[in-house]
Order: sequence, then structure tokens, then C-alpha cells
Amino acid sequence: MKKQKVTIWIRKEFLILILLILSSAWALADDPDARKIMEQVDARQTGDNRVAQMEMILTDKNGSQRIRKIQTFIKDKGPDTMSLMFFLTPADVHKTAFLNIDYDDPNHDDDQWLYLPALKKTKRIASADKSGSFMGSDMNYSDMTDRELTDYDYSFYEKGREQVFDNIKTWAIWAIPRSDKVIKETGYEKELLFVRQDNDVVTRSIGWVENSPDLKYMTVRQLDIIDGIWVATSMQITRKKGKQTVHKTDLILDRVKFNQDLDEGMFSVRQMEKGL
Repeated sequence: MKKQKVTIWIRKEFLILILLILSSAWALADDPDARKIMEQVDARQTGDNRVAQMEMILTDKNGSQRIRKIQTFIKDKGPDTMSLMFFLTPADVHKTAFLNIDYDDPNHDDDQWLYLPALKKTKRIASADKSGSFMGSDMNYSDMTDRELTDYDYSFYEKGREQVFDNIKTWAIWAIPRSDKVIKETGYEKELLFVRQDNDVVTRSIGWVENSPDLKYMTVRQLDIIDGIWVATSMQITRKKGKQTVHKTDLILDRVKFNQDLDEGMFSVRQMEKGL
């Protein structure tokens, strides 16, 4: 009888230990200090009424390239952000347009539309399709809009919360989706973000692609101050399988101007179909 009591006591103590371990792990799932940094990233001043020209360079694993010229417009509507893109060249994408409305309310799904001139058809991008490739690039539709902070747990990289690149200090922060729904919509199982400590800009990231051995690496190659705003004027997204590069996309911004006269009415499906 005494032996049985000892066994029961050990089991209880073991159960308590397991619960303590699990509760500790849960408590560490979201680090308030890491979240504070991501809140600063989200609140960073990005300017308003921006106009810019963009060059998108798509490079396949054999080194073959396709170059696209794009005109971009971005405007804040209160706490929400509207953006519009018109593809100018080459001929096969000429007049293709993309409209994104990024709502500040986390309970309001962002709206996205793609106009395909060859079909004379505007397609609304459903939530289930946002993990798909954007115009054959290494970005998907979810990359074209901001992430909702409430969708993620944030914690510091366990191998060192501070990482240095080119003598610039960054915070290394895990972004772990809180639900399968977020994973399905974004196409990423998790992401490791590197935030510059001096200006709260994410200058590097690694994304674990859902249901794939591939990783996506984003690197800001040039960061400029334009009208007092930090702007990533050159960035590269590389998709790799192990050490092999599968594909990469370079984005280069030029003729960036803020505080332009942009009418709210231009950010509409009608304007997409009408063109520039």
C-alpha cells in the first residue's frame, strides 16, 4: 500500500512538472519586448501620396531574365493604405494593373484586385489565393500587403537576439503564425525577421514556405532617405531549395516622390481598367 502511494505521488509530481514546462513554453511564445519592436516597425513613418517607377527583374535558375517596368502609386486614407500598380512593359503584361487596399482594422480582410487586359477581366484575389505567386515573381499576394500584428507570436532568435550585417545592428525576431488560417493565407509556416535597430526597417528576412522544402530570402540591398523617409530602393527576394537557387526577383525603385497630388478616386477598379 505504501509503495502505491509513492507511485501516485511521483506521477502527480511528474504531471505538475510537465504542466509547468508547457506553461513556461506558452509564456515564452510571445515575447513582449520582441512585440514592442514589431509595433515600432508597424508604426514607422512611411510617407504618403507616393509615386515611383519600379523595375522588376525575374531571374530563373539558368540565369535567364525577364524585366518589367511598373508605375506605382500609394496613398493613405486615414489609417488605411491604398496602392495601385500599372505594368508598362513588356508587351505581354502591358496595361496589367493591381490594386491593393490595406485596412488597419485586423478584423477586416484586405482587398486585392488584378486586371488582366488580354481577357478584359478584373479578378478579385480571394483569401485562399493570396499565397499564390504575384505575376510570376517570388512574392505572393500576401507579400503585397502588411502583416497583422495580432496574427503572430513574436520572440527573439534563440541563437542571438542581436545580429550584425555590414556593421549594422539588427534585432532577430521570429514571427510565428497563431493559426493555420494565417499560414494558408500567407503561404509561410514561419518567418525570421531582421530589424535595423537605428530605424526600425526590416532589411532581411527568411520565410519557410508552406508544404515545401524551399526558403525565401529577402534582402534590402539599398536603403535611402527620401524627403525624410527611409525607402528600400533596391531589394532582392531569392527562393532556394537547400543551397540551390530556384528563382529570384529584384525590385528597384526610381523617381520616388512623396506628397504628390493623388486623388482618392484613382484607387478603384474603374481606374485599373481605364489605365494610366
